[in-house]
Amino acid sequence: MPVLHMRIDNRLIHGQVTVTWVGSVGANRLIVTNDQVATDPVQRMLLPAAARGVPTSVLSVDDTLAYVASEQGQREKIMIIAKLPTDGLRLLLGGLKPVHVNVGNQAPTPATKFKMITHSIAATSEDAKTYREIARLLGTQLTSQMMSSERPADVLSLLQKNGL
Repeated sequence: MPVLHMRIDNRLIHGQVTVTWVGSVGANRLIVTNDQVATDPVQRMLLPAAARGVPTSVLSVDDTLAYVASEQGQREKIMIIAKLPTDGLRLLLGGLKPVHVNVGNQAPTPATKFKMITHSIAATSEDAKTYREIARLLGTQLTSQMMSSERPADVLSLLQKNGL
């Protein structure tokens, strides 16, 4: 069970992840997963540097699935940061079974019809469908939690409350 936690957060690596989340879930490796980010040489260089000494990989969704299944991946305690809800869904559809999935920050995408379901999570009707499918595949609650010390909120309830 190498994937202890998957966080869906379009900010990727930032202080909340490296200072709070990595320690609270007991991870010894971070994997940032998004096909576009994985092909960007600048992000591939900067994101591991932002991880403050935590071993970090920047991989496509398919490469993340392969790494987690590898002998090396099976020996590590992994926290995955998926940039988008669709990245998280693709990982689950690919067989990933994280212990917990948390939605962090999702900034609004310009020129989309989004609603703010929390002060830091924008969601469109397509995002809502993706989150519902993630929750269905998990078979457990999909939560939103900025800091590990905060009380988690149920994402599906937030979507429903906001008409999504």
